[in-house]
Amino acid sequence: MNTRIAEFLRARRVEGRDDGPCMVLDLNIVRQNYDTFAKALPDTRVFYAVKANPAPEVLDLLARLGSCFDTASVVEIEQVLATGCSPDRVSFGNTIKKERDIARAFALGIRLFAVDCEAEVEKIARAAPGSKVFCRILCDGAGAEWPLSRKFGCVPEMAGAVLEHAHRLGLVAYGVSFHVGSQQRNPRMWDGALKASAAIFRDLAEKGVHLQMVNLGGGFPTKYLKDVPAVRNYGQTIFRSLRKHFGNRIPETIIEPGRGMVGNAGVIEAEVVLISKMSADDTVKWVYLDIGKFNGLAETMDEMIRYPIRTPFDGDELEPCVLAGPTCDSVDVLYEKEPYMLPVSLEIGARVLIEGTGAYTTTYSAVGFNGFPPLKSYVI
Repeated sequence: MNTRIAEFLRARRVEGRDDGPCMVLDLNIVRQNYDTFAKALPDTRVFYAVKANPAPEVLDLLARLGSCFDTASVVEIEQVLATGCSPDRVSFGNTIKKERDIARAFALGIRLFAVDCEAEVEKIARAAPGSKVFCRILCDGAGAEWPLSRKFGCVPEMAGAVLEHAHRLGLVAYGVSFHVGSQQRNPRMWDGALKASAAIFRDLAEKGVHLQMVNLGGGFPTKYLKDVPAVRNYGQTIFRSLRKHFGNRIPETIIEPGRGMVGNAGVIEAEVVLISKMSADDTVKWVYLDIGKFNGLAETMDEMIRYPIRTPFDGDELEPCVLAGPTCDSVDVLYEKEPYMLPVSLEIGARVLIEGTGAYTTTYSAVGFNGFPPLKSYVI
């Protein structure tokens, strides 16, 4: 548990601001994470994935540190530019964009766009002429705790045609991107995507289209219940794959850390609302918190992300519990397929700390579902 966050939570209770669940994020950890990424891949530009946590304090810090930004919407672009960051440090990384949003981004100075099909290329050619585009290719997400397959990207065999089409329409066919899956704990999973990327580079070069950049995507994990490799291991492994597949002509590279940048910087404090059993002889208790899937813990869907949970009774005997949220929705159950081990002595009203929650929590929190307010966020 982070000492600065613990002190903040204690002061919050003393001041009488103990009015529901909240997420507290420590900027010192974000700074350390940025430095770690910058050192692990020194020739690679960092494009922070804004969707992970767009708190103004986070964006301001990263802008001052020299980070670039991966954005998914015009609103995120505007949030980044509000820090004073120049538009040449911003990519519009969503492959699904309205043409009027492309035009708005172009008017704001954005010149780097993601695509994965010819129709998206045509929108960019009309609304953002002369811009750079990179084509996202499919990855199966094997080994990731939160796979990102199917919705985004095209097969590598199609990417060349997409980029050729961009070249014909006057755009700059800039490169290739991929995502090996969020919370990817196997650094070797970048190798196959880099092999496919190198083949696209070679095929297009033979046709007179010379790509310049590989977007290595995100996927860099934060520690939850399982240990994860150090960022430097990812850097070393990815660099070896780059050398293997591109030889001495290594292209420009960028990475898009989100969870790996802010995940371990945040902690959620929640309260136990109820502890009960479904029957007298039930061997598993149900523990209901004042936060659930609709209040910021959406990534517990299918129990893919299992957060570390600390209680005031840690060290006591443990028992299996189903963990659920407070809403009147039957899907608001966090961990049931694999019950969560919690202290037998846990009590109603106890405060619990849910660690590793700096990413994909505050922005997943619903506005007003069942009347519960959005998850409060504090940045220290």
